[in-house]
Amino acid sequence: MPVNRLATVLPIGLFFFVVAGCASAPQPASAPQPASAPQPASAPQPAQRAAGGVGERAAQHAAQLVGKAYRYGGASPSTGFDCSGLVQWSYAQAGRKLPRSTDDQRAVAHRIKVSELRSGDLIFFDQEGKKNSHVGIYVGHGEFVHAPSSGKRVRRDRVDAPYWSKHISEARRLNV
Repeated sequence: MPVNRLATVLPIGLFFFVVAGCASAPQPASAPQPASAPQPASAPQPAQRAAGGVGERAAQHAAQLVGKAYRYGGASPSTGFDCSGLVQWSYAQAGRKLPRSTDDQRAVAHRIKVSELRSGDLIFFDQEGKKNSHVGIYVGHGEFVHAPSSGKRVRRDRVDAPYWSKHISEARRLNV
């Protein structure tokens, strides 16, 4: 491709790549739960509390990041976060090293039912026709924290909100 053509095409391609980010579909504010939505567990059982130390701490770290900027490829409070960077950083603060990509994070965790969610579990979503392309951390009481997309900030949303309940693909738990 001639250099002049490359100089024109490259910025346009990068624009769409950066704007797409981790989840660029419109995400409406949380709404009341539809009757058919799965019910996440709101409080861990006593046996779960003992096993949930790292996950609970990761969820607490994620919750403290609400309001931080979204940045594609970002993985720290100073640079901002994309979805998998937020998960990786939160778990690192809790003492557990995780891979960087959404696919790799999914691979190191085992699948659970959405109704079994507890603090620190990972929730994966299908976005723009891409399976498991977005991830968040469940923080309890039906809520998860995630870095949604370009131009937005890390935020807390409800798992049972119409948009998210429609796009949830699976829940996974790390062996910690």
